[in-house]
Amino acid sequence: MAQELTHPTIVDGWFREISNTMWPGQAMTLKVEKILHHEKSLYQDVLVFKSTDYGNVLVLDNVIQATERDEFSYQEMITHLGLNNHPNPKKVLVIGGGDGGVLREIVKHESVEEAWLCDIDEAVIRLSKEYLPSMAASYQHPKVKTHIGDGFKFLADFKNTFDVIITDSSDPEGPAESLFQKPYFQLLHDALTEKGVITTQSESIWLHLPIIKELKKTCKEVFAHAEYATSTIPTYPSGQIGFMICTKDPENDVTKPSRTLPVEEENKLFKYYNSKVHEASFVLPNWAANALEQ
Repeated sequence: MAQELTHPTIVDGWFREISNTMWPGQAMTLKVEKILHHEKSLYQDVLVFKSTDYGNVLVLDNVIQATERDEFSYQEMITHLGLNNHPNPKKVLVIGGGDGGVLREIVKHESVEEAWLCDIDEAVIRLSKEYLPSMAASYQHPKVKTHIGDGFKFLADFKNTFDVIITDSSDPEGPAESLFQKPYFQLLHDALTEKGVITTQSESIWLHLPIIKELKKTCKEVFAHAEYATSTIPTYPSGQIGFMICTKDPENDVTKPSRTLPVEEENKLFKYYNSKVHEASFVLPNWAANALEQ
């Protein structure tokens, strides 16, 4: 008889996400129906469990990365804020994002000819294909190309290549720490075409305002424009996550989409994103806006 799986974050049938540094003094808990998989990859602790109310859940280094119930709000916003700010995105790259959700959103754009993904951890891709099929089905798309390896090394081989680059990273601790620093953004800048746009996961205004402030300052040193946008998602700490949208084009106001679809088409393609949400996502409450403008 197979031994029942256990994990230190799951006690008395509840998963607990606790961090003393990234969100001190609070925790996120989800009721667990069954642990589906656990392994230590070369880079991180990978856990997949079935929750009672949020479907299957992917956890990396004890932090929730995606749940089947609410992942679309994150995937759609990090993708379409960037792609709809480019006049004609043909070649798009994802750094991270091994669960495949961002790829799924990229290939909704008819202009896209190639959707590349570079993730350092094959375990995330492999397990997402097994346990998060609605996201990882994108790997079967003919426009998708996958590279397992370090994003830094991958980017160094490309100059003036990608129209949009999306960094779908975990928090700036452990494997993703370098993805929040200036040398990385310089690599992104150089790998972009003339009107290139990047979107990068940029943490929560409720928990990480100093990190976001520093990130915006760094991006403004590299790009013509850098603006912070926000989205809601219940299973991320504080229920809010943000993205830095940057462009090489000084004429591009990233707070307004360069391309829009008819409302009925937006309703068909997207569950969260639309052109009004695009503009509204850059409108911040006073305390956050003031902090980021200082």
